[in-house]
Amino acid sequence: MITQREIRLSSQQSAVVNHIDGPLLVVAGPGSGKTRVLTERIRSLLSNVKGHFRVLALTYTNKAADEMRERLSDLGDARQRAFVGTLHSFCLEVLSERGKLVGVEDMPHIFEQYKDRKEILLNAIKEDPALEAELEQEGDAKARGRRVDAWLQGIGWNKAHPITCAVIEDNLERRVLEAYDNGLRASNAYDFDDLLLLTYRLLTNNPKLAEFYQRLYKFICIDEAQDLNEAQYAVICALCGDSFKNVMMVGDPKQSIYGFNTSSPKYMDLFKTDFEAQLVSLTENFRSSKAVVDVARSLDPNYLVAAQLPIKGLAELIVGEDEDGEARCIVDQMQVLFNKGHPDVEGGIKPSKCAILGRTRFALLSIEKEMREHSIPFYKRLTVNHENESEVVDDFQLALRLVANPKDRLHFAALAKKWKVSEPSVTHDVGKALSSMASEATTLSCQAAAVITAINSVLRNSARLDLMPAFNSLTSYADSLNEDEKLSIYEDVEVFRQEWDQYLRSNSATHTIANFMSSKALGATQKVDKDGVALLTVHSSKGLEFDVVFIVGMAEGSFPDYRSSTGSKLLEERRNAFVAVTRSKRLLYLSYPSTRLMPWGDRRRQVPSRFINEAGLK
Repeated sequence: MITQREIRLSSQQSAVVNHIDGPLLVVAGPGSGKTRVLTERIRSLLSNVKGHFRVLALTYTNKAADEMRERLSDLGDARQRAFVGTLHSFCLEVLSERGKLVGVEDMPHIFEQYKDRKEILLNAIKEDPALEAELEQEGDAKARGRRVDAWLQGIGWNKAHPITCAVIEDNLERRVLEAYDNGLRASNAYDFDDLLLLTYRLLTNNPKLAEFYQRLYKFICIDEAQDLNEAQYAVICALCGDSFKNVMMVGDPKQSIYGFNTSSPKYMDLFKTDFEAQLVSLTENFRSSKAVVDVARSLDPNYLVAAQLPIKGLAELIVGEDEDGEARCIVDQMQVLFNKGHPDVEGGIKPSKCAILGRTRFALLSIEKEMREHSIPFYKRLTVNHENESEVVDDFQLALRLVANPKDRLHFAALAKKWKVSEPSVTHDVGKALSSMASEATTLSCQAAAVITAINSVLRNSARLDLMPAFNSLTSYADSLNEDEKLSIYEDVEVFRQEWDQYLRSNSATHTIANFMSSKALGATQKVDKDGVALLTVHSSKGLEFDVVFIVGMAEGSFPDYRSSTGSKLLEERRNAFVAVTRSKRLLYLSYPSTRLMPWGDRRRQVPSRFINEAGLK
């Protein structure tokens, strides 16, 4: 069991861990031990500061939250005094407990899928003659589709800016937003942006409630502060009010790469000014070799490293004849490393120690094909809402949504359409309504009956929620089918089972279907446990580290992207490259193809990325 006394900290890290009262801004460079100091400060506060209080630790991803919880698991009961999770999950908890003041009656039911939100807006447009007439002016179906997508994007933008968009001047824009929100509420539903927006309104309009949370959480710690957007910063400020100052933010402006999602490192500067925060910089790099640090410094000359590992490592350039040639060169080099290892990587090199990063998924297509041909194991996503391969499990998930939220007209209609039956008009008894629908589903009678049997096995035990009988029921149904259908059901049920298990492990609150489905929507039920080479975009690699990193497709027009060749967009591309490079602990390879097949069919010669030239790699 690890205690704080057994963990060696640098003087910079100790200054953060031992800080108690007052606002603190920590600028933490890559490999500087950001997660360590954040975790150890929470441990120190819970162990050494007297009094009855809780710590609020807000992370950017569920993966980061899981890692912090794991590191704090040795605290025993004291660990329960820390809320460790994403800001969205915190807002979900606040709204489920206190949301009546902003119209949220119970656990918020989240429509996380884009297709559902678009369907809500389309239905709202049909019910509003003015919006329908506006849309008809677009002419053909594709143009109307683009207009609807633009309206949805505008809705997201407005909700992500609750201060600057507090008053919407444009009448049409306001009408679209109101119609969309009314459509969501008609199904007793909310979207991700609502979690932040409604929590902001709740705390701003009810300062006494904000004071309650200030007393409950004596200390607030915020991770990945460079990725905050206006809505997130607004929630934090509303939570703190005018007087609460025990807030620590940790981040690195050099790793701000989510500008497309309205985030900005400017909120770190605002925090320093608004809270008059003390500044501590972590400038040591305990992760990367000298060669990797040198490439990172070439991307940002202001990147200062006070101390680093005494390991040389390497940074090399790989050039392929074309995309397929680039992929072959990378796979060949990887197999050499698997066979021979490298003196700077302890314990040999296996696939799980390697990552191949691309600016976009498109840059990784040839790599994926080549790795399949050589039977090298790999994975492409860290966390993603699982898409069911089998109809019966998909229908079961729809039915679970309806049990959790009987007012969900959107998904009642979706299930009725799939089963080719009429939608029930009264849904006070969801189990009865679903059974009635299943009895009508003559073309899908066996499948619908299997769903109802699984749902009834859940509803039958009202004293204690348990989904395991439902999973067993679905697999029993699968046993009566052919091998392909059986396999897809088994695989989908296994994912569901793992998510249910993760939910039970990580959620100490009263277990309900609504709570489980909301946690599932937020991605909190997904457990990252991957084996093989990581095949990731730069954005999805953030926060990770690997002994060996290949960054592919590094040609002008690809990385940096041709749409981001000047101004702030180029600066963000540079930060993307910085993040990609600093994922490497020991060995770094940058690659590009000499020619590339363009989307219109021509083959064009490629110029190496300016980032390669600046690093001096030849």
